[in-house]
Amino acid sequence: MVVSRNKSGPASTEVPTGRTDLGRRIAARRQELGLTREQVGKRCGADAAYVGYLEEHAAAPAIGSLARIADALGTTVAELTGATTEYPPGRGTALRDAELITLTNAECRRLLSTHGVGRVAVFTPEGPAIFPVNYVVAGNEIAFRTSEEAVLARAAGTEVAFEVDHIDDAMKQGWSVMAVGEAEGVTDAAGKQRLDAVARSMPWAGSERTHWMKITPIRITGRRVVDP
Repeated sequence: MVVSRNKSGPASTEVPTGRTDLGRRIAARRQELGLTREQVGKRCGADAAYVGYLEEHAAAPAIGSLARIADALGTTVAELTGATTEYPPGRGTALRDAELITLTNAECRRLLSTHGVGRVAVFTPEGPAIFPVNYVVAGNEIAFRTSEEAVLARAAGTEVAFEVDHIDDAMKQGWSVMAVGEAEGVTDAAGKQRLDAVARSMPWAGSERTHWMKITPIRITGRRVVDP
């Protein structure tokens, strides 16, 4: 189902015909920042119609225009054009006077937000292993889907670590949050239904990943790299 609100608002999820990777990345970054097209236009000296055109059509803006759009969105031309897609984040030069600060429990929970992609660390007979998962926060629980035969499903009843982070290459800042708790399989129908209701999408990895697992954290810690 396609959901559409005001074309200039950050909540639009319409996917217009002709949209390119550049358009998707501009729109995604704008929505991540909670900005309207008008606000982005004011930042880069353009109007909302031009920002909308870039998002919705197979546009090829000049490098100067693209640089201004990237600056308005607090990112880089390389990020907007997908040049960094195959590389891990954080390849830029660190800030000269960067500091690492400890986050409060409330900040950690806020950054976990409601959903995203995180990493689950488990112990296996072959040694420790880490798996990326699409996750959702439901109350005090962190939940994700896997297959019943997967290593993560066999981790039920053991202590695991869950980590989520964000790196801003343009600003050379970032944060990470780690939650530790026991992994449990969700087997009751009511529990599955509750998690299905709050899930934002199916796992990106595809295939049959319908087995819900949850982690109830007993400890949450986090750190942030800042420019003092």
